[in-house]
Amino acid sequence: MGVRIPPSAFDESDRHPPESHNAPVPIELVIFDSDGVLVDSEPVANRELAALLTECGLPVSAEQAMQWFIGHAMPDVLGIAEQKLGRRLPPDFLDRLQIRTETAFRHELRPVTGVEHLIARLNVPYCVASNGPIAKMRATLGATGLLPRFEGRLFSADHVKHPKPAPDLFLHASATMRADPTNCVVVEDGVFGVRAAIAAGMRAIGYAERTDSTALTLAGATVCMAMAEVETLIRAWQ
Repeated sequence: MGVRIPPSAFDESDRHPPESHNAPVPIELVIFDSDGVLVDSEPVANRELAALLTECGLPVSAEQAMQWFIGHAMPDVLGIAEQKLGRRLPPDFLDRLQIRTETAFRHELRPVTGVEHLIARLNVPYCVASNGPIAKMRATLGATGLLPRFEGRLFSADHVKHPKPAPDLFLHASATMRADPTNCVVVEDGVFGVRAAIAAGMRAIGYAERTDSTALTLAGATVCMAMAEVETLIRAWQ
């Protein structure tokens, strides 16, 4: 797609936009984001984050938290929150958040509707690449029963110098999986992830069940509202 990517923190030399999102080229690898794409964690996680921030003096709803923080790595989340709060968060903030979130996940977390069926029908290699830490991915994928499908193919921003929206994470995943970036498809629900995919020279599918479809489109993604549509699009691109 001929969508111009807004300037971001990574070098211009790191950008390799694909010639066409519709060109029929072999798909060697499908890369999934985790939160909001594989596991329906965003509402639960942002509810707990919003509640704790409110207790710390920054009143915020779960909906506002999703708008502010979706797609950001945790250090950036803390920085944004502290900027809005006007002071540092308590030293035990992350520990308290982890306990609350993990407890909620154990009782409430589910796979995104349709994703298990999609994964079972994929006829190409796939992996997961998230700005979140490996420990969180293992916890959320484990709680939903998806971890065995991705064991040994989990990639985190902890592995690279720059998280999304830089292309580093997706390029690291494709190199490890021995796939040409131009033959990779990324399934993302956040603008940062879409920008990272486009910058890496990959095609991006924007999964917009809970996120802004217009923003995903402007970032360069082909938008789908359901996992059945994602499967249809991947097959069409093959």
